[in-house]
Amino acid sequence: MPDGVSPDTPCAHCQQDPPVFDRVIAPLLYRPPVDDLITGLKYHHRLHLAAPLASCLAEAIATQSELGWPAVALPVPMHAQHLRERGFNQAAELARGLARETALRVTTDLIRRVGTARHQRGLARSDRRRNLRGAFRITRPPARRIAIVDDVVTTGATANEISRTLRAAGVERIEIWSVARTPDRE
Repeated sequence: MPDGVSPDTPCAHCQQDPPVFDRVIAPLLYRPPVDDLITGLKYHHRLHLAAPLASCLAEAIATQSELGWPAVALPVPMHAQHLRERGFNQAAELARGLARETALRVTTDLIRRVGTARHQRGLARSDRRRNLRGAFRITRPPARRIAIVDDVVTTGATANEISRTLRAAGVERIEIWSVARTPDRE
């Protein structure tokens, strides 16, 4: 949001089509040099980059958590096949970094990705939503307050679909904690 605008003010897209989650904390923009750091972590196995990225995110969360900390942090799950191919889940690495900094409890077994959705990269906003419909399943009863941890929020489609699944299971408050967001092209 521009300077002087409350961080809780919804963006234009969220005003037109309100998300299922309650808010997003994403302290950085996905542009140089942040995009190189996240790409290095995600696609080049530079796992050492998770710690400083998580530290930056933890600092932003600490300054914006007037409601206190949620019960658990939930990394965005990867499909089992994609996890085998990559060898790690970058969102889980970030969540573990957050846990080291904050004593937050991380859970990776609350929700799982099902089906064979395509990668979101390069898809338009409407295609991202359709691609993920029904892509997540709850595996056990969730906490009442949850933070979903991810590396980048682009359109919010992934966060929204996970949130839809969590809301249906009774979660009352959902925050999205992401290292970065993509700048709006409009």
